[in-house]
Amino acid sequence: MKRWAASGSPPSQIQAQMLNSLIHDPTSTHTATVVWLHGLGASGHDFAPMPRIIHRPDVRWVFPNAPERPVTVNGGYVMPAWYDILHMHPGPGRESESDIRATGEVLHDLLNAEIERGVPASRVVLIGFSQGGAMALHCGLRRAESLAGIAALSTYLTLPEHLDAEMTEAARSTPIFFGHGTHDDVVDPSRGRAAFERLSDGRDARWHDYPMAHQVMPRELRDLGAWLDEVVPQ
Repeated sequence: MKRWAASGSPPSQIQAQMLNSLIHDPTSTHTATVVWLHGLGASGHDFAPMPRIIHRPDVRWVFPNAPERPVTVNGGYVMPAWYDILHMHPGPGRESESDIRATGEVLHDLLNAEIERGVPASRVVLIGFSQGGAMALHCGLRRAESLAGIAALSTYLTLPEHLDAEMTEAARSTPIFFGHGTHDDVVDPSRGRAAFERLSDGRDARWHDYPMAHQVMPRELRDLGAWLDEVVPQ
């Protein structure tokens, strides 16, 4: 896999690496698509077992791989990351805005390509864990058309200072599933809760917390599967 040495890589380079998405095609008539974004330092393989756990034979599952880039808070170590994290202090500037926006462009293209396969945006769900969840919120809330839903797992809002100006009217009605561990020592539950409270006004936003650390657990996946059946009924 190609690597680069600087933050803010152009979308064309990100796209080249994300073309290696893992795909699980439906085993029956294709009626819905789920795009699932992994967390920092992971890969699409992390959630590739989901089609066996959340049984939806009509769903096409897409697991993109983040590009590899240096992550400042990890001493510049190169790892799969949707964007660079510059520091851990509260407030603006924690994450690289240029990385987030470049990755967002690529994710929009990926979603558009899935929609062009014949499934409408109203049957496309964007799910993400941790850093992937932050990108799911960033991208899903800026879509020109409302997606079927966004699931934000153990995550937070990026660029919150720009959200009011950039969130589209269509996205204001997109349902959002929030799931977070009460013992999460990587992304404090208060950050997930703040995202939920920011986005719960006037939409179907649901908060779920679980007795777990920075992970997913079977009960969360059962709840997520039930929610998926609601937003994209079989």
